[in-house]
Amino acid sequence: MEKVDKEKLDKAEQIALHIWKLAKDQILVHLRFLNVALSELTFRARFGMESISCDGSVIYYDPLYVIHRYKKEPMLITRCYLHILLHCIFNHAFRYEKVEKDLWDIASDMAIENAVLEMGITGFKVSRDDKRVQELAQWKKKAGALTAERIYHVLRDNPMDSEDLSSLGILFQRDMHTRWTKPENYEISQAQWQKISERVKAELKAFSQDKMDKKQSMVQNLEEATREHYDYGDFLKKFCVAGEDMMVNDDEFDYVYYTYGLKLYGNLPLVEPLEYKDVNKIKEFVVAIDTSASCRGKIVQTFLQKTYDILKSSENFFRKVNIHIIQCDSQVQSDTKITCDEEFEAFMKEGQLEGFGSTDFRPVFQYVNSCIEKKEFENLKGLIYFTDGYGVFPEQKPPYETAFVFLDDDYEQPQIPPWAIKLVLSRDDIGG
Repeated sequence: MEKVDKEKLDKAEQIALHIWKLAKDQILVHLRFLNVALSELTFRARFGMESISCDGSVIYYDPLYVIHRYKKEPMLITRCYLHILLHCIFNHAFRYEKVEKDLWDIASDMAIENAVLEMGITGFKVSRDDKRVQELAQWKKKAGALTAERIYHVLRDNPMDSEDLSSLGILFQRDMHTRWTKPENYEISQAQWQKISERVKAELKAFSQDKMDKKQSMVQNLEEATREHYDYGDFLKKFCVAGEDMMVNDDEFDYVYYTYGLKLYGNLPLVEPLEYKDVNKIKEFVVAIDTSASCRGKIVQTFLQKTYDILKSSENFFRKVNIHIIQCDSQVQSDTKITCDEEFEAFMKEGQLEGFGSTDFRPVFQYVNSCIEKKEFENLKGLIYFTDGYGVFPEQKPPYETAFVFLDDDYEQPQIPPWAIKLVLSRDDIGG
């Protein structure tokens, strides 16, 4: 009896593997640019699990479950295979420990299904796709580009009824994410998947030049997966200038001579501690905020709050500071000068955003240059410009470092001048 059962199970596994192979062939027929990524995944049968899951390198499946799903609707397994593969390519599992898992499960599944459905491949169609298309159309109005990150933030910022949230998850779910909990143990690391994603992105553009309009969501998700993330605090340190801070310099103080003098002469040390120390801290800094119609509201407030939190720390501030917060659209609307922590805090509580016209970057640089001429800055080294980037840039490099900071809400930021630094931050990078 056991032998017969084993033969049946072996046969079921063989059939299931054949179904997976058919699914792979169907994907390659329509999406050749996924060939490299497909070759990275292997299969491992697990009878009794009644589901399908992946740990970033191995797809675990119940052969009987696969056969049942295939009999019900052959294309379901193909869609599941593609769904899992895109989770890997989009690096979804590697964010799992940093998010609310139930929301991330839904957001990542929705992003995958949207990318697949947008391509409009007739052979990939399965039941309830019409319902999914309708639902995703509504979500595009809420979130814009449907990446997992943007859907997740909408879900997090606008809590849904538990029943509605569950229904939404069921509509887009194809695999279980139970094996996402320890991505550091994956056989294929995040860095390796990012390299694969870069290659997929390049091959997508090479193979699909005439049909890129149907792969826009695929490109946007790949951009997010391959985008280099930055620590905003580390970035600000590039704008530090060397100066003197009044503090005991332990590195240059000799305690031997100090204590010997006290012992020999009573209260007269042979050497006094130096009361200054060369440090790298922000002294003079300009934060320009583009308050045009496309760059305002909570996003700007969040960015300013994050900047404030970093600048106010003792590790980054001189005792005397000269920080200018300039609000601008097509012209300079206001300039708030900050000389102490209290003034910065007051601005965050009472300051109002002004402007909301079109964008022209040149007036800010002209204004800052005039401030330098008027000796309002002694040694300005940095200007950071928070913007959507759609405006007129100065032709000449200013006499200080300049960075244009974009939020990743916009996946088509314009080219910036070669003399400027471009920084793309996610909402998580700035705590939004």
